[in-house]
Amino acid sequence: MAAPAESEELDLGATAVRRTSDTAPRRSKPWFSNASRDARRRGDDAREMSDPSREPSAPRELRAALLAFASVASVACNAKTPPEPPARTALPSAAKVTAGPSASAAVPEASAGGVPAAVSSGAVEAPPKTKSSKPCRVALVGDSLTDERSHGGAYVRYLAERCPASRFENFARGGAMVNQMRRWFEERVVPEPRGTFTHVVVFGGVNDLYSDETAGRTTATIEADLSAIYTEAKAAGARVVALTVAPWGGFSRWFTPHRADTTRELNAWILAQHDAGAVDVAIDAHTLLACGDPDRLCPRFETAHSDGLHFGAAGHEALGQALYAAEFEGCP
Repeated sequence: MAAPAESEELDLGATAVRRTSDTAPRRSKPWFSNASRDARRRGDDAREMSDPSREPSAPRELRAALLAFASVASVACNAKTPPEPPARTALPSAAKVTAGPSASAAVPEASAGGVPAAVSSGAVEAPPKTKSSKPCRVALVGDSLTDERSHGGAYVRYLAERCPASRFENFARGGAMVNQMRRWFEERVVPEPRGTFTHVVVFGGVNDLYSDETAGRTTATIEADLSAIYTEAKAAGARVVALTVAPWGGFSRWFTPHRADTTRELNAWILAQHDAGAVDVAIDAHTLLACGDPDRLCPRFETAHSDGLHFGAAGHEALGQALYAAEFEGCP
């Protein structure tokens, strides 16, 4: 029987070449004598030397293996190392982001439904929040824009529909100034045990701004009352969500250039409270609901018989979207 050919594997990267060794004889016994074999070899050598085109008499298996080895080695040498993937950029924490101009310079564009997207929480969008297993309990402090009895509060319903297991308790009153909101907050919310409310939303100030002459309300007194609400809400264990005053320049009976300046001054102070650590989230409702003239409501947010101060359903939806994205997406 013929002796089995010896073999070896060449590991060239990911490819192994199986090569047959030429050290093993083809047959166990030659069919010719040694003398005739030697003569036969001399004749083959002479023919190979006289005919350059004649291939050498090496075994076919060896030639094929050598050719395969050379081909694979060439591919392996020319192969390029794939580039390493770029490092991932860490995303910011949504809880530490101010929603408004300090986080995003551009005014939100209108969505397909005609309602602007929620105010961006930063240059890089944060990942969606995971729904908590514990329902949220939210206290809302404000004026007619939040009070459902005064045809406001649609943004609160937007949140309640998307967080059906959570509670949204509305303490707003139409026509209220911030000093009045503070008194009612201290009477009805502060006495509750610590941790009763997970969030406090504060949205007010416009009634104070046009009562500067009749009630002596200044930005300093408004800021003092808002600051007291923020501090007491924090002490009660709640996360504080502050909103700037919405555009009200169309409320022409009361709006003046001086009040435009005090509105901007107050709104800048509210946004700065996030960086100061006084509030957890600040939503710039003024930028969100304006377009073109920065002091007026965007026309698509006005009601059919707009007074220039109270915005309609589309405005409430835009505000609800911004609040949900910035803070309440995690509430079940």
